[in-house]
Amino acid sequence: MEEQQEKKRGILVVDDEPDFASALQHALESDVCEVTTAANKAEAQQAVKTMDPDLVILGTLSPRGDAFSLHQWLRENPKTRDLPIIVMDAPPEKQLVKGWRRDEAALMDAEDYVSKPIEPDALATRAQSILEKAHKQIRVLIVDDHAVVRDGIQSVLELQNDIEVVGEAENGKEALAKVSELSPDIVIMDIMMPEMNGLEATKRIYEEYPRTRVVMLSQYDDEENILAAEQIGAHGFIPKRAASSQLVNAIRAVHYVG
Repeated sequence: MEEQQEKKRGILVVDDEPDFASALQHALESDVCEVTTAANKAEAQQAVKTMDPDLVILGTLSPRGDAFSLHQWLRENPKTRDLPIIVMDAPPEKQLVKGWRRDEAALMDAEDYVSKPIEPDALATRAQSILEKAHKQIRVLIVDDHAVVRDGIQSVLELQNDIEVVGEAENGKEALAKVSELSPDIVIMDIMMPEMNGLEATKRIYEEYPRTRVVMLSQYDDEENILAAEQIGAHGFIPKRAASSQLVNAIRAVHYVG
């Protein structure tokens, strides 16, 4: 019986510069990747429906605003809202013609951001890295001294196909032992905990387990704690009151981009 071939990963390149799109397509195509190009918003939307891509490289489009509009369409569509996106913005001299506006950039939800000019091979390398990560679940450790908080976070994360909760810890000391045992990609860390607080645990993780990244989650979201978290190596800080709306996006952003 013949071995079944693994399905190729689909990449959609959306860009209104045909020479660049063609060069990028050539750089991306391989035995495991199949690339489709689209030169405008309508073509891109049709391609998404036809090919069900694993990654979208969202480049420059005319008129200005079409790239953002396509981005919003992808994020509002239940089938594509979790789709990895690389945003490729216009070069400085073309920003006013087809670049992202400031208010649009504030709503950007993407795994990576680059701007032209960029070599196709360099962008292809970044795309391959994101694809490899996207096909693996993000391993998360939850650290909080309140069981109800841990259960709430776990219930949110369990709904995500690309995230796996690998363990829980009640304090910083236990968190260090779990990181050593489980090697999670991301640690969701509370600040105020018995035995060892979250700041001390984060500092130790940053020094001893550099591949594991920490997102601080605390009700104490004053400027002093946020600054302290950044200084000791945390990759993000989310107030508990906003956790349900921000946590999943923060985990993905920290994992893919850092």
